[in-house]
Amino acid sequence: MKPGTEKHLLQTLVGLAVVLLGLGLALGAVSIPSAAGYAGIGPNFLPWVVALALILCGGFMVREARGGGFRNMDEALGYEQPYWPGFVWMSAGLLANAALITTIGFILSCTLTFVLAARGLRLAAGQSAGTQSWLMDCITGLLIAAPVYWMFTQFLAINLPGLTSTGWL
Repeated sequence: MKPGTEKHLLQTLVGLAVVLLGLGLALGAVSIPSAAGYAGIGPNFLPWVVALALILCGGFMVREARGGGFRNMDEALGYEQPYWPGFVWMSAGLLANAALITTIGFILSCTLTFVLAARGLRLAAGQSAGTQSWLMDCITGLLIAAPVYWMFTQFLAINLPGLTSTGWL
C-alpha cells in the first residue's frame, strides 16, 4: 500500500458516510407530508434541503479524497486519545435538555445545554472555567435560546415547551 493510501481510504469512507447519512435523511423525508403550509413551504422542505446538502457535501468529500486527499488540512492537534471529561460534560448537557425541556421550558433547558457544552469544550481546550466564564456562558446561552424560542413560537406559530403559557418564556 502506498504511503497515504490508508489515509485517503479513510477520507473516502468519511465522504461515503456523509452521502449515506444524506440518503437516509432523504428516505425519511419521503414519509413527511408535503402539503404546503405558511408561505407555501411544507414540513418536508427543510429535511430535503439538509439531505441534498449532505449528499452534495459528501460527494465533494469523496471527490477530494479520491483526487489526492483532503488538501490544506491541518495536522491533528491535541490528545491522541478522546478527552472523556469534555465528552461527559457535553453529553450531560444534551441529556439535561431532553430531561428538562418540558419542565423548565425551552429557553432555560437550552441555556443549560449551552453552558454545559461550553464547559466541556473549555476543558478540552485546556482553559479554566472561572465564575466569569460561567456567567458569560449563561448570558450567551440566553441570548441564543430566547430569540430562537420567540422566532418559533411568535413568528412561525410552532409550539415549543415554555415556562409559562404566554409564549414569551
